[in-house]
Amino acid sequence: MLLRDDRADGITVLTLNRPVARNSLSLQMLETLESALAGIGEDASRRCVVLAAAGPVFCAGHDLREITAHRADADQGRGFYDRAMDTCARVMQAIIGLPQPVIAAVQGVATAAGCQLVATSDLAVASDQARFCTPGVDIGLFCSTPGVALARAVPRKAAMEMLMLGEMISAEEAHRIGLVNRVVPADRVMATALDLASAIAARSALTVRMGKRAFYAQVELPLADAYREAACVMADNLMAHDAAEGIGAFLEKRRPVWDDR
Repeated sequence: MLLRDDRADGITVLTLNRPVARNSLSLQMLETLESALAGIGEDASRRCVVLAAAGPVFCAGHDLREITAHRADADQGRGFYDRAMDTCARVMQAIIGLPQPVIAAVQGVATAAGCQLVATSDLAVASDQARFCTPGVDIGLFCSTPGVALARAVPRKAAMEMLMLGEMISAEEAHRIGLVNRVVPADRVMATALDLASAIAARSALTVRMGKRAFYAQVELPLADAYREAACVMADNLMAHDAAEGIGAFLEKRRPVWDDR
């Protein structure tokens, strides 16, 4: 269901592995992903995460067959739906809160909550054959929770167009609006994602983690509060050993040696 590959270079690859079900996010898949992220967050040896998927589809969103089956519950599915949506929300917040950067390697179609995964990831590399949409409006189920991630990843009107029309957009259009960082040939998706992960892993882990936390802390704040938050983090960062090492190495024209402290 979820494959984990901890590489020697500090990169962890998490692969959604339900290709027959289009890697849809069943409750079990969400809970497994949540558990994996929690474990990675506590592992100082892990420096970056690549989120990938098996088969031709990246992720088709929530498992609609599972959702439909629970309509037969005594409460018509309300308890299950609350649990599934709450778990999904925790997973998305876990990605944002994870100390390590998360890079989505999108080899195929990403729809609804699958598109939400892409929008939530810190970086995203897409195949030139990948496509994206939030089509809930077409089936009477507006993609409200994917809209939370979209509204924070792309311009507001671009997000509303995706949510209101539910139309599939190309990888090139996803890149134009800022949903993905890079578009590459299909056979280069994983290699490109791993190259980005390796470049990040080569930096001070302390600095990257402080920077990711600060970015998400300030981005929702009013301007003056954002600067206060960022200035405090910068001062804390300057007190770190790796900042002294990095600045010293720059001034001395040598390569820095990171201690991650």
